[in-house]
Amino acid sequence: MALQAGLKRNSVGLPGAIIMSAAIMGPAVSTFFNPQFSTPFSGPATPFVYFVCLIAILITASGIMEMSAVTPSAGSFYTYVAQGLGPHAGFITGGLMFMAYALLPPIEIALIGSYLQQTLQQEFGINIPWILISLVPWALVTFLALEGVQASLRTAIVLFLVEVAVVMVMALIVVAAGGAHGLTVRPMLPSASPHGAQGLMVGAVFAALSFVGFEGATTLGDEVRNPHRNVPLAVALSTIVVGVIYTFCVWAEVVGLGNDKINALTGASTPWNDLAHMYAPWMTPLIILASVSSMFAVSVNSNTGIVRILYTMGRERLLPDFLAYINPKRNTPSNAVLFQSAFSLILVFGVGAVSGGLSDPSGGSNVYGFLGFLLTLAILIVYVLADLAAIVYFMRRGSRKFVRHVLLPVTGALLMTGLFVAQLIENTTAPYTWMPWIILAWLVALGAGTFWLAVNRPEILGKAGAVLGSEDPAKLGG
Repeated sequence: MALQAGLKRNSVGLPGAIIMSAAIMGPAVSTFFNPQFSTPFSGPATPFVYFVCLIAILITASGIMEMSAVTPSAGSFYTYVAQGLGPHAGFITGGLMFMAYALLPPIEIALIGSYLQQTLQQEFGINIPWILISLVPWALVTFLALEGVQASLRTAIVLFLVEVAVVMVMALIVVAAGGAHGLTVRPMLPSASPHGAQGLMVGAVFAALSFVGFEGATTLGDEVRNPHRNVPLAVALSTIVVGVIYTFCVWAEVVGLGNDKINALTGASTPWNDLAHMYAPWMTPLIILASVSSMFAVSVNSNTGIVRILYTMGRERLLPDFLAYINPKRNTPSNAVLFQSAFSLILVFGVGAVSGGLSDPSGGSNVYGFLGFLLTLAILIVYVLADLAAIVYFMRRGSRKFVRHVLLPVTGALLMTGLFVAQLIENTTAPYTWMPWIILAWLVALGAGTFWLAVNRPEILGKAGAVLGSEDPAKLGG
């Protein structure tokens, strides 16, 4: 199959790259919906968990930023690991990234449906099955992806600014009112966890889910201007800004609701709707708007990321090369877009049907909770592999920057490994107890796939990660 021209060069600036990462993290959706998956475990200490995750992610990101500065590519971690640890590890990383990134659009699409079904019932007495609502953002995400990265990023910029403004205003209103029982720093202490260290460890996975996507800018390596500088800078700035927003807003949520209400939250709760009702009823429509816009922005940007990973692996023939087809009119990987769109729809229907039903909002929220936990575990392993790849890559080239190229990546890899292992030891709640074993089974399957390629298509496997951003810019559409 003849491949078309590559992705559109120099089409994204630094602000767009920052928005790519920040919008995938989704300040509003992560603040509005992730803490209630943590609070059954970490309780009022959830803000502490978010702050610790911010520090851990920044350390972990160090090796990733170093690799993105020297090997920018739409393949992101897949390329970095292939360059540092070899094509076998690169293929496995690509498979793990597929699980992580490909699950982000469907979980957000399902959550939009679940949240709006509950909200419409509560506010207006209207009951529309979440699955029907979810079809609207699914279709829009597909349309924007076919239109191209600039259309997606323009949409994401507007949605990001709206959601950040709303979540910060609501948090400031809570703080100005003094919270439910006065302002306190206790939620920033580990002692606030009602379940001790075990609760902190399990709650940290959903805090880590909030940071998934900090690396989103790395998938724009073929399209961003001055990628050697702008990609790592975008990763750093987006992580710091969004991490500070998380910590402050989750703290405001805890002091605003009070310990009793925080300890009673479940994954199906809508605590920010409750905060609006308690402190500023006029904010309720804006909270609803910010919630939906944030979820949609995550869907759009994570879809942009996974589509480019599929495109890169198809370009290198590690996946079917039809995924590397570029629409000559819009310079978009249209086959990869349609593949991911179909995959998302199947997951939303399938997991929703078996986990709560297609008409009960718990079906949509369970799609988010279960698959969100699963994808977070997958990306933790990817972060470990990327940091190890950075160490090997730079040591092989005689780097003498011990802190940047050894100490920080080693620390990041250890932190992410510890968080993953803690789930095997500490997590005792089904179906979350199954998730680490699903990841391990997927790793075995990826290992078998790598072995098959090594035996049957060694020339293809040997090129993994080698393409980078090497298309001739003269052949790219303007």
